[in-house]
Amino acid sequence: MTLIEKREHRQYPEITRLETSRAAYERDYSRLIHSPTFRRLQGKSQVFGAGTGDYYRTRLTHSLEVAQIAREAAKSLLRSYPEVETGQAENPGLVIDTEVVECAAIAHDFGHPPFGHKGEEVLDSILQQLIEDKTNEEAKRANAGPVQRQLIHENMKRRYEHFEGNAHNFRLIMFLEKRENIDGLNLSDAVLLGINKYPFPGTVLKKGMYLHEWNYISDIRNQWGIPAGKKTLEAQLMDLCDDIAYSAHDLEDGIKAGKIEVHEHFMNDPYTQRLVVEKITTLEDFFWKDWKEEGIHAKVAEVLSSFLRVWEEKMPTCENDYSRTRREVKAYWVSTFVASLGVIPDGDWKKVTFIKEGQEDEDMLRTVSVLKSFAWVTMIRDLRVQRLQKRSEWILRRLWAAFLDPDTSKAIIPSDWLQRFEKDQKQIKPIWTWEHMVIDYIAGMTDSFAEKIYNELYGLKVGSIYDLD
Repeated sequence: MTLIEKREHRQYPEITRLETSRAAYERDYSRLIHSPTFRRLQGKSQVFGAGTGDYYRTRLTHSLEVAQIAREAAKSLLRSYPEVETGQAENPGLVIDTEVVECAAIAHDFGHPPFGHKGEEVLDSILQQLIEDKTNEEAKRANAGPVQRQLIHENMKRRYEHFEGNAHNFRLIMFLEKRENIDGLNLSDAVLLGINKYPFPGTVLKKGMYLHEWNYISDIRNQWGIPAGKKTLEAQLMDLCDDIAYSAHDLEDGIKAGKIEVHEHFMNDPYTQRLVVEKITTLEDFFWKDWKEEGIHAKVAEVLSSFLRVWEEKMPTCENDYSRTRREVKAYWVSTFVASLGVIPDGDWKKVTFIKEGQEDEDMLRTVSVLKSFAWVTMIRDLRVQRLQKRSEWILRRLWAAFLDPDTSKAIIPSDWLQRFEKDQKQIKPIWTWEHMVIDYIAGMTDSFAEKIYNELYGLKVGSIYDLD
């Protein structure tokens, strides 16, 4: 196979003849944009709860913004680094194609459950508790000693796996979405690897993929000759553009909501800066390795001072209009970050990163990290956000309890899910356990739909029984 054939290859042969009339990545883009999963992103939280207001970003608007940034960044890199063009690259994974990067950005948050990162945390904790309970039951039944119990625990982990948004991305696009007589959207291999931010199975890394989807992804990686742990340039670029969007756009939402006040007292507040430092110390990014708290604190103070300086410079040119200033400051940071992107050698591979004088600019990476962490601590700690998170945890745990028993819950789960489950169980190697099917069903809900089902099962306000699910 040629490099282009490898990139445009799909897991299943295309059935519809008309598909040959459009370029491969145009088909991928159409399938993603027209998928129910994409539409559901409009009802999933970014930071503030979906439906909080008509201004704030949802997963849908965030994904579209990441796609726009990624497309423009890809064009810029192609002008500066012609060796990453499809016709000149030495490996299918060392190509940057604007359409592939845009597709990857559109799909990068498909796997996020309702209620944002809190929903992800809750669903994973549910599965971890299930694994512990099943292990204890089996160990007690077998009168197992410590060694045998450990083996039982490992088997339960492989059986029930975990929940993680990036892994669920691939469960959706490679299994849960439906296309003709196959499971999944049957995207091109280049787009699949462009979405793959964590190229590991979940048994190796918590953020890694579920084993069923990893089997195919790892096979592509082997065929392409991608070194272990390395990502395609397109996946690296998409991931960086996601960080750029977070660092600039979430701050804009926070300022609009009044959670971030752009003045000296707020930006220099010791308590806020300490929270940002604490958040950074929990990160595992290489560019913070061996940094002491004093150094991190100095960097946090420097970045927040820079943000305030840019704000004060933009305010007069925006006629002292807060709304215009928010937009211009956001645009400034996005442009600054994108202009710094480049491609450098990375051992036996290549790396998309911020560069300065031909070297990786770790200071710029730290700047993005500080702005992301600042947005996180100033908004997540908000009283109303915390209340929403607590409520969302109750909702998800009680939905899980309602659907857990296969005998009593089949009457309240949609028939198409039950049919898919029955079909899957007839396979030689089923993908699902009942429990993970329930997790996948809950994970696909929007915030409002999860609330609706919760109210139908436990609340007083249920609406009409003729409302369509």
